[in-house]
Amino acid sequence: MSKVSSLIAGALSVLALTGGFDFAVGADAHPDFSPNPSVGWVSAGVRLLPPASGPGPVTAARGQRQASNNDVRASGAQAVFAMGDADAPILQAWARERMRQRNERILAGKPAFSRQASCWPVGTPGFLLYAVQPVYFVQSEKEVLMIWQADHQVRHVYMNVPHSRNPKPSWFGESVGHYEGDTLVVDTIATDARTFIDQFETPHTDKLHTIERFHMLNGGKAMEVNLHVEDPGAFTTPWDAIQRYRRVEPGVAEPAEAFNPLSSTSAAGPILEASCAENPNSLFGAEGALPIPQTDKPDF
Repeated sequence: MSKVSSLIAGALSVLALTGGFDFAVGADAHPDFSPNPSVGWVSAGVRLLPPASGPGPVTAARGQRQASNNDVRASGAQAVFAMGDADAPILQAWARERMRQRNERILAGKPAFSRQASCWPVGTPGFLLYAVQPVYFVQSEKEVLMIWQADHQVRHVYMNVPHSRNPKPSWFGESVGHYEGDTLVVDTIATDARTFIDQFETPHTDKLHTIERFHMLNGGKAMEVNLHVEDPGAFTTPWDAIQRYRRVEPGVAEPAEAFNPLSSTSAAGPILEASCAENPNSLFGAEGALPIPQTDKPDF
């Protein structure tokens, strides 16, 4: 059984144990991000949106054309590697220099493939920035799972418990959550510092602390995540950002884009099995790409 098959089986087991998604009723009912297993959420883009006011995320480098894979699919634009604003006021000096060095490599014609392109975990809050295939939720009283259809990326949110006293750093960090009315609040610490904040490769340290607030809009047809970020090791100030998602569901909210040779999307739900790290080709030997993650012993 592949990793994804095992994951789906485990998710279904959670549903069986909790009696499905309808585990809260009445005035205290919590938001149900998966009223049936075919409901998924596709993010609106690969960039964090700025808040209405106050410090926000790193934005695109000024004067440089940006084109994501979504732009390629929509218009046939030439894809380019994303470059962030190394002069963003939220960045400490070492973080500015790290981003400036990356931008200079790109301007010199060197590739800058993301960790995701080689199947490495993207971390938190990078998990919010995959804009092609849907994210699926599995909710129970004790845990919420967020599953990328694209590959093996999975987040675990442990409900109504405090953080561990000394959590070991991990790819997605230690996430604990609770509900506040119609909102799922997720508090995350101990995210591995080898991950990045975004696709500009904005760095962070082991002091990173994020709070995400997931809530639905437009009668459940859309979802918004309000992100708060603190890291006194990398940033000059706490800052906020927004990500938005659209719902996809067979026969209810089908993808609007026609399938084409450049598309990675699929028909709306249910979740499909997808392999990434099982591919041995390591991005076909592309210069600058990380090797596919491998291990010489099982992790169970």
